[in-house]
Amino acid sequence: MTDEPLVRVEDHDRVRTITFDRPEKLNAFNNRLYADAGEALAKAVDDDGLGAVVLTGEGRAFSAGQDLEEMAAIATDQLSVESAFPAFVDTLRTFPKPLLAAVNGLALGIGFTLLPYCDIVFVARSARAKVPFTELGVAPEAGSSYLFPRRMGWQRAARVLFTSDWLSAEELLAHGMALEVVDDEDVLRHTQELARRIAAHPVASLTAIKRLMLDSHAEAMGRARRLEDAAFQELLGSPDNMAALERFLER
Repeated sequence: MTDEPLVRVEDHDRVRTITFDRPEKLNAFNNRLYADAGEALAKAVDDDGLGAVVLTGEGRAFSAGQDLEEMAAIATDQLSVESAFPAFVDTLRTFPKPLLAAVNGLALGIGFTLLPYCDIVFVARSARAKVPFTELGVAPEAGSSYLFPRRMGWQRAARVLFTSDWLSAEELLAHGMALEVVDDEDVLRHTQELARRIAAHPVASLTAIKRLMLDSHAEAMGRARRLEDAAFQELLGSPDNMAALERFLER
């Protein structure tokens, strides 16, 4: 096992680009990727030379979501780790600077549920997204039970959460989950260009605006996270969940 971080961090023109860098696993999040991505975000908070952050993925996926092999090992008590997932999501939830996403491809699970924490999202034309909670027999994560209805409207969010259906890039745009659909080869450059325009402004002004945008629903977001965590732990390792994990891993 390599000690190399599972993210790449590049700073240019007051913009930090954090790239999920586990392409052989379609940037699926294991505990180390949660920790590495959270650390990169936390360091960006304290860097006064940075005015904005861009998230993207290496290869053909933004992120394929939770590493199901690791989830299965945790659910069957074959692996015991202190999860870095809650800290990663809390860092996203409280991130004080403008946060943008360049969704370069597949966005599954956490690759989808982290998007409402981003202030501006651009998606590649070939991108698709889904949350497979019902397929896996688990509860929503990362505040999505609150943020999805807030962003999409109740009925669209209910369909996405209940069915585990895929959404196309155009549907993500129509559902309010993305600002614009961009040609695949241009999505990162397009996102970074806007991030540079934003980061050129005073950081104090940017963080004040972000704080005011977040404060009105910070309590509700935190409550949703706590309720989801309890429901997820209750369902993880249940017969339905274990059967679903076995089916996924057999593929």
